[in-house]
Amino acid sequence: PKMKEDNCLHAALICLGMLYYSHAITTEKLNHTRPSLHGHHEKGKEGQVLHRSKRGWVWNQFFVIEEYTGPDPVLVGRLHSDIDSGDGNIKYILSGEGAGIIFVIDDKSGNIHATKTLDREERAQYTLTAQAVDRNTNRPLEPPSEFIVKVQDINDNPPEFLHENYHANVPERSNVGTSVIQVTASDADDPTYGNSAKLVYSILEGQPYFSVEAQTGIIRTALPNMDREAKEEYHVVIQAKDMGGHMGGLSGTTKVTITLTDVNDNPPKFPQSVYQMSVSEAAVPGEEVGRVKAKDPDIGENGLVAYSIIDGDGMDMFEITTDYETQEGVVKLKKRLDFETKKSYSLKVEAANVHIDPKFISNGPFKDTVTVKISVEDADEPPVFLKPSYIFEVQENAASGTVVGKVHAKDPDAANSAIRYA
Repeated sequence: PKMKEDNCLHAALICLGMLYYSHAITTEKLNHTRPSLHGHHEKGKEGQVLHRSKRGWVWNQFFVIEEYTGPDPVLVGRLHSDIDSGDGNIKYILSGEGAGIIFVIDDKSGNIHATKTLDREERAQYTLTAQAVDRNTNRPLEPPSEFIVKVQDINDNPPEFLHENYHANVPERSNVGTSVIQVTASDADDPTYGNSAKLVYSILEGQPYFSVEAQTGIIRTALPNMDREAKEEYHVVIQAKDMGGHMGGLSGTTKVTITLTDVNDNPPKFPQSVYQMSVSEAAVPGEEVGRVKAKDPDIGENGLVAYSIIDGDGMDMFEITTDYETQEGVVKLKKRLDFETKKSYSLKVEAANVHIDPKFISNGPFKDTVTVKISVEDADEPPVFLKPSYIFEVQENAASGTVVGKVHAKDPDAANSAIRYA
């Protein structure tokens, strides 16, 4: 046939199953499934041969599946010139990336084989140049034709998360659906071909407390009213699976430790209804009488409690302050006591949260009260003379033993003990 001006080298694409391949595929079988590319060709700029497609001008391409481990070299495709009459006078030459090392050509038939296992993740494509020359004179019979061999992806890489372990916090009693953290995995397979890199996230451990969005990897709360005081820490395992999550896909996992942070959802509570205390009548103002403590399971500022006296017959005699280090209410004497005047007092003490969260106001009231009974103890006071001074008269010649006068003292204590004079 007459040699045309247009490039007459046509490639044969080999259909290798597209999504899956079998190690049992042989070169002989491949040779029986060669469609030829006889599309419309035109000269591109600088004489490059382009193949017309619906999407525009594209380079001629061959495809070879990665990681092929069959016993024979993989047939990538066939180069053929329209002027090749089959008499062996045309010699096909291959040059470019991987020529002679990875890709070899039968210079008579134009068949191109891949002699090594290819990994798309290492290199996705190779650019080669084909020539048809006279076998005897090496005179070019066709202009050089450049084409691309693309390494077709298989699903040989499992998804990998950016971190092996994640840590996140979320307030206790958060609404269902509250976002906690987003975990992200990547897949080294080709995202433009098939579903090898299409990832779907699922939760393996951590239900029913948490859920994960299948497409985004966002972890959300799944139960309402999770209580930190009941359980503070949760361990969640998230899986990312390729092939759109379907059977046969590869997967990877990551661990997420989720801690519930505290909110003020608990009021303070006294462990008992009545406190009994005692104080000596000899105590001085400012002296500590005793302590009370309301328990609040919240922590930090959410558990802070302030104490006050809100009622009782001892409000004028006693006061209470807050020890913020121990979270105790300290009852102190405000005025001097007199056992003989009043022997006991009663106080109504209130413990209230310092910081109240409006979101949980319905859990209140965030305060509690307790009764404090205080007994006044009698102190051993010295006898008191009825008069501050006495004046007696006596005759100068009075005999020894004559009674001059009489003094009288009284024991102010309730026991009214006997008095010895000296």
